[in-house]
Amino acid sequence: MSIYLEHFGLREAPFSITPDTAYFYACADYQEALNTLLIAVRNGEGFIKITGEVGTGKTLLCRRFLVALERTSPDNATSASGPQFVTAYIPTPFLSPHNLLLALADELDLDLPDDVSQHQLVKELTAALVRFSRLGKRVVLCLDEAQAIPLESLETIRLLTNLETEKTKLLQIVLFGQPELDQKLKQNSIRQLTQRITFHFHLGPLRRTDLDTYLSHRLTVAGFSGPRLFSRGSVRSLYLASGGVPRLVNILANKALMLSYGEGAQQVKVRHIRAAQRDTVGAKISRWPWIIAVMIVALMAALLLGWVRLR
Repeated sequence: MSIYLEHFGLREAPFSITPDTAYFYACADYQEALNTLLIAVRNGEGFIKITGEVGTGKTLLCRRFLVALERTSPDNATSASGPQFVTAYIPTPFLSPHNLLLALADELDLDLPDDVSQHQLVKELTAALVRFSRLGKRVVLCLDEAQAIPLESLETIRLLTNLETEKTKLLQIVLFGQPELDQKLKQNSIRQLTQRITFHFHLGPLRRTDLDTYLSHRLTVAGFSGPRLFSRGSVRSLYLASGGVPRLVNILANKALMLSYGEGAQQVKVRHIRAAQRDTVGAKISRWPWIIAVMIVALMAALLLGWVRLR
């Protein structure tokens, strides 16, 4: 891998699929999603929802959001020193109500006995939320992969959001999930939670006009400073193959770079993208080259037939 990086003048791999916030690409849609989150929590909203298909960057957005909150200063001089927000992040919330509350307690650094009862657990969490509020801090819980949360666990966490001062909630919750989350929230048994979601945003794939800049952004962060690395044709092919889904873009771009390196080339071409496309599950196989070829053959046949008739 070190030779691969040296070949292209890179400091690190630019298209890793790990959610590194240094690579967050603030195009219009992603910046709007981040702004929606920041505005919602500053307004003291109880529930916020972000949905998006697999691979559209929800986890990266979540982590970028958490970083932004950790850098937010208190609203007033009487607040305790440090950031205004206390954040909790649970990446795999397929947990029972009791275990989900334990995960939250762990994120808030509460020292609890192993055999703590549900009643005592809720009591300790409530006391902690009140303490943070008195210090001028707000607690924000982010639940990733929220479509997997059992209904009874969602209802349990909702009950904690009933705690509030005259002006704000003691606990704010952000749900990040696939579109299946919307279907889960339509169930009658959790309609009270659904009614409390006042801010929501659907994260779509990258637009065609954003892809070139997205590639350049990631390459620059990784240390690249040379001439254009992806040809314009390869960018078009990459968009057709990935549909603009960032995770697929990264997988295909990484494979294409490896193929280009294997040839000793200094630029990624269409053929490299197509080879990566054939090797990637989920990539869209473009039929345009075949369609164009058939159209050309048909046109040539028509012209030939016309020429024969004129003779």
